[in-house]
Amino acid sequence: MPWSRIVSGIIAIALALTATILGGWYFTLMFAAIVYLGQLEYFDLVRATGIAPAAKTTLVVSQVLLFIATVSSTLADAVMPVAGTFICFYLLFQPKLATIADISTSILGLFYGGYLPSYWVRLRGIDSATISNLPLGGYWPQTWTNFTYLPQGLTATLLTFLCIWAADIGAYTIGKFFGKTRLSDISPKKTVEGAVFGVSASVGVAIAGAWYLDWTGWPWTGLALGLLIGIASLLGDLTESMMKRDAGVKDSGQLIPGHGGILDRADSYVFTAPLVYYFVTLLLPLTR
Repeated sequence: MPWSRIVSGIIAIALALTATILGGWYFTLMFAAIVYLGQLEYFDLVRATGIAPAAKTTLVVSQVLLFIATVSSTLADAVMPVAGTFICFYLLFQPKLATIADISTSILGLFYGGYLPSYWVRLRGIDSATISNLPLGGYWPQTWTNFTYLPQGLTATLLTFLCIWAADIGAYTIGKFFGKTRLSDISPKKTVEGAVFGVSASVGVAIAGAWYLDWTGWPWTGLALGLLIGIASLLGDLTESMMKRDAGVKDSGQLIPGHGGILDRADSYVFTAPLVYYFVTLLLPLTR
């Protein structure tokens, strides 16, 4: 493995973990940068197919959506249809006649690149208002000896990260050395064996996390969470592969040395956050 890939990976993980622990506006600003760069890559993929989306407008409203999600998760849901309407309005009344593809890819850019990532801000923001001990809504743990005392938003976010990492590493390792059955023509290198082991690794980490955090019904709540994350991360990976295949490119960009673009590294995270957020806020309380 090239040193550039190792070093850039370590730096990215260190920055992500620091921003995640801090939470508040620190976490939002990190995600705002990721969303902005990821959407730039997404719109480059779209333009490669000959479509002319409302890129600048979508970039702006996606940033507004993230900042509103930090203040109020409920209000963020109301912003989504308003933002979509604004994008359609812009495309319909510009000098060049817009097409169905222009409108649909713009709305997809808002949904895929802005709305879904906003759930990471909402997930990390659970209980943040009551435990903040730093400026800008930030938080720093007073002790590192017992993680069960950390706020729920932080533990849920960290557990989700660990499940995604376990799924990615497990699928890559088993698929590379033992994979024989192709999973999908969308991504020829992915195998059924790798996918099954990746989801299983996610389940294992989630069950261990549910036990450590003392969740009610921890074997089953951990099993459900692990399945959700493992399957959602796999679908996110395949979705981004489908976009690159349609655009005729190998990587979404070259921003991260040895890794490709932002979307190449963040594709597994897109669909997971909404599922985990509603699991923690709606389903988990029902087990108490």
